[in-house]
Amino acid sequence: MKIFKRILFIPLFILSGFQILSAQSKAENVVVLNTESSKTLISKDIYGQFAEHLGHCIYDGIWVGENSAIPNTHGYRNDIIAALKDMNIPVLRWPGGCFADTYHWKDGIGPLDKRASIVNVNWGGVTEDNSFGTHEFLNLCEILGCDAYISGNVGSGTVQEMAEWAEYMTSNSESPMTKLRKQNGREKPWKVKYFGIGNEAWGCGGNMTPEYYSNLCRQYGTYLNYAGHGILKIASGASDNDVNWTDVVMKNVGTNVQGVSLHYYTLPGNWEKKGSATDFTQGAWFTVLKKTLLMDTLIDRHLAVMDKYDKKKQVGLMVDEWGTWYDVEPGTNPGFLFQQNTLRDAMVAAVNLNIFNNHADRVKMANIAQVVNVLQSMILTRGNQLVLTPTYYVFKMFKVHQGATLIPVSVTCRNYEFNNETIPSINASASKDSKGKIHITLVNLDPNAENTVTIDPGSMKVSSISGEILTSEAINSFNDFGTPEKVKLQKFTQINVKDNVLQVKMPSKSIVELEI
Repeated sequence: MKIFKRILFIPLFILSGFQILSAQSKAENVVVLNTESSKTLISKDIYGQFAEHLGHCIYDGIWVGENSAIPNTHGYRNDIIAALKDMNIPVLRWPGGCFADTYHWKDGIGPLDKRASIVNVNWGGVTEDNSFGTHEFLNLCEILGCDAYISGNVGSGTVQEMAEWAEYMTSNSESPMTKLRKQNGREKPWKVKYFGIGNEAWGCGGNMTPEYYSNLCRQYGTYLNYAGHGILKIASGASDNDVNWTDVVMKNVGTNVQGVSLHYYTLPGNWEKKGSATDFTQGAWFTVLKKTLLMDTLIDRHLAVMDKYDKKKQVGLMVDEWGTWYDVEPGTNPGFLFQQNTLRDAMVAAVNLNIFNNHADRVKMANIAQVVNVLQSMILTRGNQLVLTPTYYVFKMFKVHQGATLIPVSVTCRNYEFNNETIPSINASASKDSKGKIHITLVNLDPNAENTVTIDPGSMKVSSISGEILTSEAINSFNDFGTPEKVKLQKFTQINVKDNVLQVKMPSKSIVELEI
């Protein structure tokens, strides 16, 4: 029997009592909570979302217009608003993505019949009528009660354009931009929490070198300081394992920004042949989860570079694009990136969110791609129908960690083996909320075997415990239009407590959230 052991913070010597040690010595899977070392807050923005002008994310997804037969409020779909509120969405990134570096914000303000139409050159070559612009986005954030993350145009824009945009949105002074905003119906400024200085500057955002981008970032950031009110600036960061990009940006930009981004997508195949979202074998299941676990290593590598130039940890790592990327669904526009969403995607989401939680000292925001109808989405729409995906239910389950205090954990577990390769079968994170309740999120990655997990809650005395579970019969189960949900949250009761130690019996391929 191979045993995987990963110590995230603490050694096992904190365990107290002969009975606990004796029980754990016989257990294959042990999670130990160091409740005494809880001090790092988990940023709510780790649970952020991403909405790009891509496919049917905005149009026919979030926005249908006031004249639509689909029930809406001021053009926003009522069912989308309700679902996102129930998920407790904390921050929303817009308008891209690659679209951001072709977007000129003045095309999307003013009377609808006077807004310029453009071609979306990145995604499908369709005509963009700009009916969803700055006002529509920021008003949406107010309706949802979430923070706004604007991705600015460095690739084809100008310093003046970006600075004027920040002024238009956030300034309360008398100026040409604030007068223009008021003429367009908005008297008071909005609150914009984050502003991205470009997107993927190494690729669709300009094909720049890190040295060249660093100088632009400093320049654009200077004028954002003048124009924006209280905006946190995010530098366009690296893709995957490109630590050199992070090194150059941190060396040359450093604490002139409050965050540096990281993008990492999980693919079962390669960029030419990514693989199906729903028609896959256990081999593809294993590969996707193994590649998902790489996120932990990537974060460690980029943070090691950031620590060289930012020893006080003032700059956050913002994983503002992540998730699965498969071949599009058959018969759909290849440029719309529409894919179904299975139990496998739920596992990917849960593992990533646990990883982000456990890096809460430096990971301050993350934005899954994307919120509706694109890539690993929360919600799918078709006409007036709506589907909540397995990934949606993970975010709903994990929302208990938002703004809570991270509890460092150690995990010792058996391996999940496939074709002579192994990955750990158990993944976990834990937190303590403002009311003193502890929440533990556990993932059993093994699709074949149940796992009994022993949990030592440390100094926390267990007086009551409840749980919920997300699983299904098949690894490729998904929720579809016009059919009952196959993957949804259910009450979880397979928990025993003895001598203040928990025994949790997790079914195969399952995600469990416990509240102590």
